[in-house]
Amino acid sequence: MAKKEEYFRGDQFLFANNVLKVNEISEGKFILSFKKQFGMKAGQVVAVSTNMTLEPRIYSICSGESDPQMEILFDLKNDGCLTPQLSRLKAGDRIYVSKPYGSYSPSESTPMWWIATGTGIAPFHAMLRSEYRAEKLIHGAREASQFYFEHEFSNALKENYIRCNSGSNSTGDYHGRVTSYLMSRNDLPKNIKYYLCGHASMVVEVRDLLISKGISFENIIAEIFF
Repeated sequence: MAKKEEYFRGDQFLFANNVLKVNEISEGKFILSFKKQFGMKAGQVVAVSTNMTLEPRIYSICSGESDPQMEILFDLKNDGCLTPQLSRLKAGDRIYVSKPYGSYSPSESTPMWWIATGTGIAPFHAMLRSEYRAEKLIHGAREASQFYFEHEFSNALKENYIRCNSGSNSTGDYHGRVTSYLMSRNDLPKNIKYYLCGHASMVVEVRDLLISKGISFENIIAEIFF
């Protein structure tokens, strides 16, 4: 077997890889699929770059542990250094990817609630694809088109998949922010794990809200997107 082409950039070892597909699933939101070089656990991340002069960025893996390819979900930033390049990639193009790492792992023994906004849904999709199930998923978005993977979540979780739409349209199960939905609940279970993933402001706000409602800090597991 040929040795993997390996480089060191920043504090990451990166391995040459090849793009399988880039798919725009919503305006400015893309799934990048590439060859699976290493095993992974749901909830882990990879560092990705398009060349060895560009600092890699960290993305949650959104594919499952047994899927033949690896996938990340990313948000195009037109003024960014990396995502405009990622969005223009074609099948066969070269990219550089680290080994999967991280400890944002689903619980195998304690019931879970998953809470996500934006592309923070990615690790929960990986968990779903890897046969993990939450008692409830609370998914926040501003527009109906931003409920990524909603059909898979709906099919798997049924009425326990809650779409919180904070935008001008009313498509969803709750019209308002994730925090408003949680604030309206007086029956939040205490002996479960709450997994939060999204932008820092949402994660901090939801964490503080849960603590104010009696949820132990140790039962809140957070992954922050910058």
